[in-house]
Amino acid sequence: MRGPMSGPAEEAEAATDGRADSPADADERAPASVRRLRPTTQRTSGRERHEEKITVYVSSEELFALEQARLVLRAEHGVAVDRGRLVREAVAELLVDLEARGEDSMLVRRLRP
Repeated sequence: MRGPMSGPAEEAEAATDGRADSPADADERAPASVRRLRPTTQRTSGRERHEEKITVYVSSEELFALEQARLVLRAEHGVAVDRGRLVREAVAELLVDLEARGEDSMLVRRLRP
């Protein structure tokens, strides 16, 4: 449901509510000329206040793996990041791969039935 304060985060959340969209719905939402998948900055946003928010549900195993990755980054590589930053970096890499490789991208391969 769109309200006066809704934005891209709410639209993205609404798009993942479990309903199957028809191809016509997808055509109405996004212009065909839009191809840029990654933010214009070369690096993802770091530790700063973010105005947009999404909710992502993960299994306990996925959350454990995410936390383990965070701890490995700190202990073995000297990189201290929070889970949000780790997720933003992972998403950014998947989007770059999708834009560069399209049909052969990891995201398409993993999501295709």
